[in-house]
Formats: sequence, C-alpha cells, structure tokens
Amino acid sequence: MIERGYGRIVNVSSVTGPLVSIPGSGVYGAAKAGLVGMTKSIAIETGAHNITANCIGPGWIKTGSSSESEVIAGRYTPIGRPGTPSEVGHVAVFLASEEASYVTGQLLVVDGGNTIQEYKVEL
Repeated sequence: MIERGYGRIVNVSSVTGPLVSIPGSGVYGAAKAGLVGMTKSIAIETGAHNITANCIGPGWIKTGSSSESEVIAGRYTPIGRPGTPSEVGHVAVFLASEEASYVTGQLLVVDGGNTIQEYKVEL
C-alpha cells in the first residue's frame, strides 16, 4: 500500500471492549480494544501515504453462530432487533471506498443504538 500510495484498511472489532463490557468476556474485550488501538496507530503511521485505517464496532449481529440470548439482547436495542451481517458489510464497503478518504483512525459503531442507551430492557 505504501509503494502504491493508496490503501484502505478495515478491521472488525466490537463494541465489547472499546466501549462496553460483558461479564466473563475480559479477554475478548481486551483483544477487541487492542485492535482499535492498533488501528489508530496504523492510521497515524500511514496517513501521509494516502492510506486509511478504521475499525467497525458491531453490536448484536444475528449470524448462524448467535446464541438465543444474543438474539434476544438485540431486540432491546433502540432499533428493536439485532443487526445483519450485510449491515456491517455496507459500512465496510464505505470505509474501503474513495468516499471515505478523510475518515481514518475511527471506530464506526454498528449496533442499532445499543451503546447510547442507559436502559437495556423494556420499560
């Protein structure tokens, strides 16, 4: 990328670690927070070469490996449902595009608004 003078780095982290935590997921959270820190360092080190580096921070995303409790947790987001892999993918496509040329070193959260709310249950 440095040789070409152009590049887009898109890492997938999580909201767990950089922004919130879950009991029993300390190692997972530390790894995901570390990925955000590494991405910021890469952004600083490569920005002058027209290279951007960003992270996506998914929240509750329904996949084939989602547990029932994770799917239920997704229903308590402000959007009212877990996200889809394609919703995360669309953010990745944007970050990899020329349109994101002035976005670097960022964590873009894709969590249906879950991390902005205080209450996580029906009131």
